[in-house]
Amino acid sequence: MSHLPRVAWILTVLPACGGSDPQPAGTVDAAAPLPCCETPSRFATAPAGDAPPGMVWIPAEEFDMGGFGPEARPDELPVHRVKLDGFWMDATEVTNAQFARFVEETGYVTLAERKPEWEEIQKQVPPGTPKPDDSMLVAASLVFVPTKGPVSLEDYTQWWTWMPGANWRHPQGPDSDIVGKDDHPVVHVAWDDAIVYGVWAKKRLPSEAEWEYACRGGAEHKRFPWGDDPPAGKNLPANVWQGKFPYDNSVADGHRLTAPVKSFPANFYGLYDMGGNVWEWCQDWYRADTYAEAAKAKVAVNPQGPDSSFDPDEPYMPKRIQRGGSFLCADNFCTSYRPSARMKTSPDTGMSHSGFRCVRSNASATAPK
Repeated sequence: MSHLPRVAWILTVLPACGGSDPQPAGTVDAAAPLPCCETPSRFATAPAGDAPPGMVWIPAEEFDMGGFGPEARPDELPVHRVKLDGFWMDATEVTNAQFARFVEETGYVTLAERKPEWEEIQKQVPPGTPKPDDSMLVAASLVFVPTKGPVSLEDYTQWWTWMPGANWRHPQGPDSDIVGKDDHPVVHVAWDDAIVYGVWAKKRLPSEAEWEYACRGGAEHKRFPWGDDPPAGKNLPANVWQGKFPYDNSVADGHRLTAPVKSFPANFYGLYDMGGNVWEWCQDWYRADTYAEAAKAKVAVNPQGPDSSFDPDEPYMPKRIQRGGSFLCADNFCTSYRPSARMKTSPDTGMSHSGFRCVRSNASATAPK
């Protein structure tokens, strides 16, 4: 699965959606790339000493990494064995209040708040791509706007808008703000922004393997972070879309957009919102064959992902991994609130449903490749 990079909007060019046959409105082919209460842990014996504030211990263990259930997509396979050292993980997604403190202390300006540079854009597009109009080279970000009725789920442009003035302080555009939302997850944060935050916080982004293992909460082979039952009816364990995406959201869970962190039960390790709410950046580069390569070893030990990115749909654009799904994930669309679901996104792209959380090694942190 792929998020539409901001480069594509600046150039008004859509990435390949995969598949040549159009689909009926409101449907998506599960096999094709998309265009698109605290619980103490019985396993978590933490190292001696005080826990880092706001973090929980994820113990060393082996697990089966990859997709389970009918929703599993090709790049989530094959399932392979992984062994990890223990690590600390933020119990929640990074909040607006935490990010505001970082900005206040450092003066950092996010990518969404900066004017894009054509010289950087050129590196991500095919040679000979013409320069976009200067009106597109403005500080902006991607904002979700629901459609008025059913549409083909292959055309992102019907629900995503390149909106000048949208950023973490103004998540729905320049006329919006985050007043009263200190405990909501920060959004419109690019991978590059998250890395800088991690350095400031003396943390790092999780590897893709660390993220999936933590999301599973010690339970293997489950379709969802909370078990095997999909979110439906009275079973609403996460902030996801209820109804037909992208036009009909019943808001049965009480949240149309982001929810305050800890609005839903934690998993077995004490982690909140590992499914839904906002997508979360991981340190790894994206490759469709990552799991095939990892499966060549009997057990992959502390995998850090590939050394470089390659997406055959957009070969000139490097991409990083996002995990966890968001408030926009629906059963008729991406069902990416699954532990194994992988999203490929260009590292300079922030969106109104993208955030992050950090981890800390028990020893020194590993720098991302």
